[in-house]
Amino acid sequence: MEETKDLGKLFICGGCNAKIGPGNLSKILDKLPQTMSDQLLVGFDSTDDAGVIKVSDELALIQTLDFFPTMVSDPYLFGQIAATNALSDVYAMGGDVLSAMNIVCFPEDMDIDILGEILLGGSEKVQEAGGLLVGGHSIHDSTPKYGLSVTGTIHPDRVLVNNDCQVGDVLILTKPLGVGIITTAYSVGETTEEAFKEAVTSMTTLNKYAAEIIREHPVTTCTDVTGFGILGHLTEMLHGERSAIIETEKLPYIEDAYRCAKEFLITAGGQRNRNYLADKVSFEIDDYAMEEILFDPQTSGGLLVSVPQDAAEKLLQDLNQADIPAKIIGEVVSPLEKEIYIK
Repeated sequence: MEETKDLGKLFICGGCNAKIGPGNLSKILDKLPQTMSDQLLVGFDSTDDAGVIKVSDELALIQTLDFFPTMVSDPYLFGQIAATNALSDVYAMGGDVLSAMNIVCFPEDMDIDILGEILLGGSEKVQEAGGLLVGGHSIHDSTPKYGLSVTGTIHPDRVLVNNDCQVGDVLILTKPLGVGIITTAYSVGETTEEAFKEAVTSMTTLNKYAAEIIREHPVTTCTDVTGFGILGHLTEMLHGERSAIIETEKLPYIEDAYRCAKEFLITAGGQRNRNYLADKVSFEIDDYAMEEILFDPQTSGGLLVSVPQDAAEKLLQDLNQADIPAKIIGEVVSPLEKEIYIK
């Protein structure tokens, strides 16, 4: 893969691996006063992917933002990944991107042309999403960080939330897991160029294309898989009211991520996720590498949706026909002792 200007040292804790752990974050958010308004359809108290504000009977606005440190050395590619990730929350809510604003942290003594490459990569993804890039804000910082504040639109009655799955629903994931492990391993020269390119393709593919198909089907819940890993985001989906069974033989993942995990090339974010979820997950497999893939923080990960069983195969077929590597990975069941069972 050709790279333009080099960002220098690779920040292996970049991307969504830099996210504050779910345990610490929930303790802080629980102490904040809730915003009460008939206009606020979805707020931060719901742990959903974005806020949704009703403007009229026909229109609601989706509001989100996301930014993080670098996880690749190519600034243009970093801009693409960070923008794709930030735009994803709008698609997870079932909406369309309206506009975006840049969020920039950049060292005062670094070549300003590098920042130009980052912004170019990001702007191209906003354009691909059909959104308008309308400005932004920048500050000096010790390390480069980039992302977007994004506004989307949706009909108030068509909002997809992340916690309304039903017993009997089938779980479908639209992108392979393991990108956190791969980017970390690549930064120290311990994975292949082919595996890295596979991760890059996943991280720079907008969830727009999957979302456009998903919202034509009777899905009950949708979320995007990012820093909390698939298991963390699945617990949000189950909302403490249901359980889920995941079949590892059906999981899509980057093949070399399994080898890397087996050789303990893992992420700090994955360990935070493991610690937080320890009492929520039951592993009925003896496979440490697979556990790490399931805990792995995903940067610009896929959409995880629940859909009634009788509609699952048609949704999967439509996604696959659009060259989206979606797979059925499990099902939602009645509450059990643990929230998630891995088989």
